[in-house]
Amino acid sequence: MKLSIKKYAAIDIGSNAVRLLISDIIKEKNKPPMFRKTSLVRVPIRLGADVFINGRITKENRLRLVETMTAFRLLMNSHKVKAYKACATSAMREASNGEELVKRILERSEVKIDIIDGKEEAAIIASTDLHSYIDENKTYLYVDVGGGSTEFTVIHLGETVTSKSFKIGTVRLLKDIVSNKVWQDLEQWIKINTNQYDEIELIGSGGNINKIFKISGKKMGKPLTYFYLSAYYKNLQSYSYEERITKLNLNVDRADVIIPATRIYLSAMKWCGARDMYVPKIGLSDGIIKSMYNKTISATEL
Repeated sequence: MKLSIKKYAAIDIGSNAVRLLISDIIKEKNKPPMFRKTSLVRVPIRLGADVFINGRITKENRLRLVETMTAFRLLMNSHKVKAYKACATSAMREASNGEELVKRILERSEVKIDIIDGKEEAAIIASTDLHSYIDENKTYLYVDVGGGSTEFTVIHLGETVTSKSFKIGTVRLLKDIVSNKVWQDLEQWIKINTNQYDEIELIGSGGNINKIFKISGKKMGKPLTYFYLSAYYKNLQSYSYEERITKLNLNVDRADVIIPATRIYLSAMKWCGARDMYVPKIGLSDGIIKSMYNKTISATEL
């Protein structure tokens, strides 16, 4: 038995954190490829806190991002990564100095970053390896919550029907800069695109829902119910930020954003009528790896 093994890396520069995912793609003759995560590094640089208020990334966070990308480059070299793709999303899209920072990072760290729009972000997320998590006889609303935007995808009988990105994210909500109109547009979009289905379930991805799923103690493959999530949301709100860190053991950069994230998931469930949500632990980084392998996005060789 001869295996072909390639090592790819995905860098996700989000509004709440920056991530490096390194995966092995294992190919055996006449079998579908296996995607195996070997390393995941997360650095909580909250770019959205700068951009969504002031329109620019601050000097401190520019420096932190350059240093983080330099470290990521060294890690990719150490892991002998064959190719990588670095994608920047909502915060970098909207930063007036985003393009300038991309050039500076390339000069200092030799990491090439692509700033992608919401439509491409939704398409990459939708390309993740969902078939092993879903029942192809069912209909799902896939919700990927980020710091600056949330991507929504309707999946019917195993096929993507439609996708859209909305400027509703955890950092924006914390800063209270999401208008009622954006909420209304989202509600309308969800209802229009899901009301023709008799029954729909949610698939949730993002760091916050992964954390909630872990806390729930549910076995992988079992859903979170709307009732459980609603009760957990009320419970979170009964604690102060400090108490969420000390009593609920949440990380300092998770203890604030987890509340608006839960609100987004609950709203989506309510508007599409879903009673259950599945949490398969996938997201943009996984989609980047899959898209690189399928050659649907460009990659940078190392």
